[in-house]
Amino acid sequence: MRNKQILTVVAAAAVLMVGSPVAAGPGQHGGDDGHLLGTGEWGKIELVGQLEVTQTEGLVADVAAYGNYAYLANWGEPDCAGPETGGVNSPDAGAWVIDISDPANPVEVNFIAMPQDTRPGEGMQVVHIETAKFQGEILVMNAEACGKNYKGGFMLYDVTNPLKPVKLKEGFGDRTGSDAHQTHSAFIWQPVLGGPAYLVLQDEEDLSDVDIFDITNPRRPRLISELNLNDYDVAQPALNLADSFLHDMTVKCIPADDPGPYAGKCIMIASYWDGGYVLLDVTDPANPVFLYDTDYAAIDPELFEQTGIALTPEGNAHQAEFTADNRFFIGADEDFSPYRARVVTDDGGVYDAGEFGWTIPISELYGTLNGPTVFGGYGCPDDRGTIPNASTLTLAPDEEAILVLQRGPVGDPSQTQDACFFSEKVETAQLLGYDAVIIANHHTGALGGNGPDTYFCGGQGHE
Repeated sequence: MRNKQILTVVAAAAVLMVGSPVAAGPGQHGGDDGHLLGTGEWGKIELVGQLEVTQTEGLVADVAAYGNYAYLANWGEPDCAGPETGGVNSPDAGAWVIDISDPANPVEVNFIAMPQDTRPGEGMQVVHIETAKFQGEILVMNAEACGKNYKGGFMLYDVTNPLKPVKLKEGFGDRTGSDAHQTHSAFIWQPVLGGPAYLVLQDEEDLSDVDIFDITNPRRPRLISELNLNDYDVAQPALNLADSFLHDMTVKCIPADDPGPYAGKCIMIASYWDGGYVLLDVTDPANPVFLYDTDYAAIDPELFEQTGIALTPEGNAHQAEFTADNRFFIGADEDFSPYRARVVTDDGGVYDAGEFGWTIPISELYGTLNGPTVFGGYGCPDDRGTIPNASTLTLAPDEEAILVLQRGPVGDPSQTQDACFFSEKVETAQLLGYDAVIIANHHTGALGGNGPDTYFCGGQGHE
C-alpha cells in the first residue's frame, strides 16, 4: 500500500492542495550524520565510551547525570501497554542506572522501575538538595501513560546510593478526580541549601500547565501555584502560531553580585511551543511574575536565507538553557512540519496549512491534489468501521480521494474515547483506501477560537 499524505488545516472540506517544500536539517535522528562528533580539540567533542542498553530504536527518552552515575529514561517497550507477563522482573519502563566513573567503560548497574503502564519522557533530572526534611540526591521523572493503569504526575526517588534507590513519591501532581495529570517534563531547584526546595511541572491535561510545587519534604509535596501563560498573550495567531503550551522549563537562581538585571533572583525559562520562550521571576514561587516573552519573526529567517522562500515560521519552542555568564539563553525549536500547503475549497475559500515531516510531501507525491472529500469524524482506530471506504467515491482520472478528519478528541463532551495519534488518523485513511487526509485543528488548538486559521503538525505517534 502506498503512503498517504496528511495535512492539518482549518477547513472542513478541501478540493485542492498545493504543497511547497521547505528545507529540513539532515541527520537529526538515526546514524551519525549531522551529530556532534569531533577529535577532542578545544571547542569540539570526542567519543570516549559507549554502552548499548537496548536494541529498541528510540527507547531512550532523556538522560541525566550526577557524580559517577548517569540515568537513562526508558520510554517503554512497544508492549508497554500489554498484559504484565514478567511482573517486577519485567517492568514497563523506568530508568537505567549507569556507572560512568570510568567514562571509557560505562557499566549498567541498576534499573529503577516505574509503576505499571507508566513511562518517563523528557523530564529527568538528578539534583542534590538539603532541607530540614531531606538531605541527598533526588531523581525526578515525569510520568506519561502507555496503558490504562498508569500513574501520572511526577516521581521522586532518593538516589543518594544509586545502587539502592528509595521511592519518595510516585504519581503526585495536579489531578482531576483520583488521577494525577500526565506530564512531559519536570525540573527541581533550591535557591539556598538548607532552605525550601521547589519543582515545576508541565501539566498535559490543564490549560494552566505551569504547576509549581514545594518539595521541601519530598515525601509530602504541595502544589503552590499554577499558571496559564497564554493569559499573557504569548501566542502569535496572526502567524498561525496558536498551539501555545508548556513543553519544557529550567530555573536558574542568579547570584546577587551578577552585573545583569536579574541579580539575586530566580528566573524560569518556559519553552512555550508556539508561544516562544517566556521568562518568569520565580523568586517567590507561590507568586510568579511574568517578565518577558520572545516573538517569532513574520518570515522564517533561516529558511529565507538558505532557500529564498518566504514563509511563516513553525514556532515550537522546545527547550532552553542559560549561558554560564547569565547574559544569554540558548533555545532550540523542534520542527515537525518542514512543508507547507494551500487549501482551496470549491466555494472559493483559501487556507494555508502545514504538512507533517514524517509523510511524503504533496509536491513529490502528486504535485497537486484535487478531488472529492469525505468527513470521517476523529478517525481513531475505534471509528474505522463507521467511515465510508474510498471505493464508494466516483473519481475522475485526475482526482484523488480525500478523507477529512478532526484533531482529537479534546474537550468534546460527546466523546468518551481518548485522543489518538495523528499517525493513527493517517493509518485510518490508508486502511480505507484514501489517497490523502486532511486533519482539521480542534478548538483548544486554535486558542479557544482566537486563532481560527492556525494549524499544528505534530510528530509521528506510532509506526
